[in-house]
Amino acid sequence: MWNRLPSELLANIFSFLSPDSLARAKTACRYWRTCANSYPLSTAASMVRHHQAWFVALPTRSRGLCCYLHNPNIDKWHVLSLDFQPHPTRPIASIGSLILSRPTDSTTLQLAISNPFTKEFRCLPMLKIARTNPAVGVVILGPAQHGPSLHFRVYVAGGMSEAPRGAATYEPTMEVYDSEDDAWRIVGSVPVEFAVRLTVWTPNESVYSKGVLYWMTSARAYSIMGFEIRSNKWQELSVHMADKLEFATLAQLNGRLTLVGGTSGGDACVWELDERHAWCLKEKMPVELTRKLLGGKASWATTKCVRGDGAICLYRDLGSGMAVWRKVGERGRWEWFWVEGCCSIKGKRVQNLPIKGVLIPPNLAPSCAFSKQRR
Repeated sequence: MWNRLPSELLANIFSFLSPDSLARAKTACRYWRTCANSYPLSTAASMVRHHQAWFVALPTRSRGLCCYLHNPNIDKWHVLSLDFQPHPTRPIASIGSLILSRPTDSTTLQLAISNPFTKEFRCLPMLKIARTNPAVGVVILGPAQHGPSLHFRVYVAGGMSEAPRGAATYEPTMEVYDSEDDAWRIVGSVPVEFAVRLTVWTPNESVYSKGVLYWMTSARAYSIMGFEIRSNKWQELSVHMADKLEFATLAQLNGRLTLVGGTSGGDACVWELDERHAWCLKEKMPVELTRKLLGGKASWATTKCVRGDGAICLYRDLGSGMAVWRKVGERGRWEWFWVEGCCSIKGKRVQNLPIKGVLIPPNLAPSCAFSKQRR
């Protein structure tokens, strides 16, 4: 019966499979493999729709080209080779099923995109102005015009650039990469005081909400800098309990700017920015998960946070475990879960490592984002 199904119908059935199940299905027979490879549009969009995002952990210190992935559907860790990449990279953000990253062996910013599931990698064009340590932000505009991919823009602001006579200076400009044009252009200026803070005190994590791209400063007390894209204007927002938070990360829930943070000896909380620009408590992490995550310590200083579509993960390193606040069910209810750390895979011990994590929905369909380099 299965070999008589129309290929379009079979491809739609395949779209409900997780990547590991789809990979096994493709080995069943030549017809199934041809069908899965011939209709990537069916498997691309609905994979994101039907499956939870996977946590991808990349070691922050070069220990070979590999990463560790947690599959939330079966609560299992995997190791995946990154030998298709020319050099080790550090993740900056997720773009749908792609990872935006930069090389770890270069101080000058060079961005790249990759899909660890399909082993595709591509360097983006060089920026108009060579920069060291700028702030990087991502805005997803919607589906691409051609192929199973996304139309996105990457914004780069501040950083250090070369000045006359070999000196270095803070770069007071912003430039943007458009995935449809595959090119960078300078779009405006950055106030010098903002350029300094974007360069020195701002990690690369950004959040886009209601037309504004936001970055959190990493210096205590924390503050938020925002860039309104349409008007090219900069703004600054206060952070709730700014001088007491030991870690703070921005997220976006239901279109609203959201703050995740923890205080010494206190709870990890989630706050939402309301229409009056006031921070309102949204959620507290359960006490039992706090104890597990901190491992008996009273400090949140080493805690990291990554957010994705429908999930927020708090973690420390590869073996310590994660507290996950995730959207479940059709009604949009959010619940807390504990995920054990990656200590062994297939009976083989895994060394505990410092990591940087991203959340991406797995996708085995080829992306047109990589075809630009092959032309």
